[in-house]
Amino acid sequence: MEKQEKLEKLIKNIERVIVGKTKVIKLAITCLLAKGHLLLEDIPGTGKTTLALAIARSIHGNFHRIQFTADLLPTDITGVSLYHQEKKEFEFRKGPIFANIVLADEINRGTPKVQSGLLEAMNESQVTVDGITYQLPPPFFVLATQNPMSFAGTYPLLVAQLDRFLMKTSLGYLSPEEEILMMKEQKTEHPIKSLKAVLSQEDISELQEKTKTIKVDDSIYQYIVDLVNATRSTRDLRFGVSHRGTLSLFRAARAFALVEGRDYVLPDDIKKLFIPIVSHRVISSSSQMDSGLNREVLENILAKVSVPL
Repeated sequence: MEKQEKLEKLIKNIERVIVGKTKVIKLAITCLLAKGHLLLEDIPGTGKTTLALAIARSIHGNFHRIQFTADLLPTDITGVSLYHQEKKEFEFRKGPIFANIVLADEINRGTPKVQSGLLEAMNESQVTVDGITYQLPPPFFVLATQNPMSFAGTYPLLVAQLDRFLMKTSLGYLSPEEEILMMKEQKTEHPIKSLKAVLSQEDISELQEKTKTIKVDDSIYQYIVDLVNATRSTRDLRFGVSHRGTLSLFRAARAFALVEGRDYVLPDDIKKLFIPIVSHRVISSSSQMDSGLNREVLENILAKVSVPL
């Protein structure tokens, strides 16, 4: 099966359970292929958990869900070494982070200390416990959800934690027609229960390697640099995009081009990815904690920076 056929099959399979959200599905797959992680900010009940489970089942991957609460400990995520009486030695018991697809549910209900327990895993695909490093199983993909900050019992995500997410987006509400279709498809049972794998973990690894062969013209490199430099020079932002953000935009663009069925990156790919990749990496000059302000500033930057022909 050709690479594009595999991706089309994966997208259609996930669409069986996630109605009307092709754009977000493609962004999620882009994150997976770029070896990044996805942050979804939405109210409860919009399908975030279902999306993570659908991806896991579609690629025959192990799936673990971590429900973040105020009393969660870092070892509840990474695992812990316990003394084995019969063997007279310590034995490491793996935590739920050891999975291909990890749903970090309501991540901003966990304390900053607990949030930091994900940093090494998300950045290096490994965890270190009691001085011993354990590799996480490839492919490794964290899909985290967070409630709007106006909800009670939430903590702001650490800047370092936010920077580990390749993208931030939302599922949002369905249209009236899509909501009717959703109800009709769940007359007897949720379609997630009968969802089968269409790709293997090896297929995903091959597709991840394929992204490295996607062509990027010099004009695209310059366009990326022009956009990120614009975030660093505007008075509307206190802090612009970091160098990790620049690399993230580059990596995601190649993966997104593959998802779209091309072996080269277009300026339009950069435009579509710019806000999902950059919005959570910049800090507004305003004292208000409003992600909408960042989005407005970034949209203005997109409108002003020249697009390569």
